[in-house]
Amino acid sequence: MDFKQIQELIRLINKSNIGEISVEEKGFKIVIKQKQENIQQVVTAAPVYAQAPLPAQAPAVQQPATAAPEKAKSAPEPAQASNLITIKSPMIGTFYRRSSPDKPLFVEVGDEVTPGKVVCIIEAMKLFNEIESEVSGKVVKVLVDDASPVEFDQPLYLVEPM
Repeated sequence: MDFKQIQELIRLINKSNIGEISVEEKGFKIVIKQKQENIQQVVTAAPVYAQAPLPAQAPAVQQPATAAPEKAKSAPEPAQASNLITIKSPMIGTFYRRSSPDKPLFVEVGDEVTPGKVVCIIEAMKLFNEIESEVSGKVVKVLVDDASPVEFDQPLYLVEPM
């Protein structure tokens, strides 16, 4: 199974109601799972676990409980961001904002993007994949640092639609 087939499989899973799929082929195995709301809550709590040593389970349960009220306090922020569109990573890899160190950035805050405009490059398995915008609008925030690792479906940019 090559990289393009894996990407297509991920796209098909995202568009369907399939929760999980496992493919095994000639000593190669891949498991793809759909995101669920409760999993996202665990992911937001993960950095809290990384900062503290992993003691007993009781403190770990207390950490997410304190994280929820913090989200409630920041409720006005999502209200402002409700009209923003998120450009997400279509794959796992390393995020680059320019094609090479001596070239200009693909997009900066304040730049307008249109469908088909390259907004970044993600390097995956020694392949440099140009990521194109699927929306029209103005870039209001860059969410990832240059040369940082990114996950599948990780937000990269916030765009205000036009």
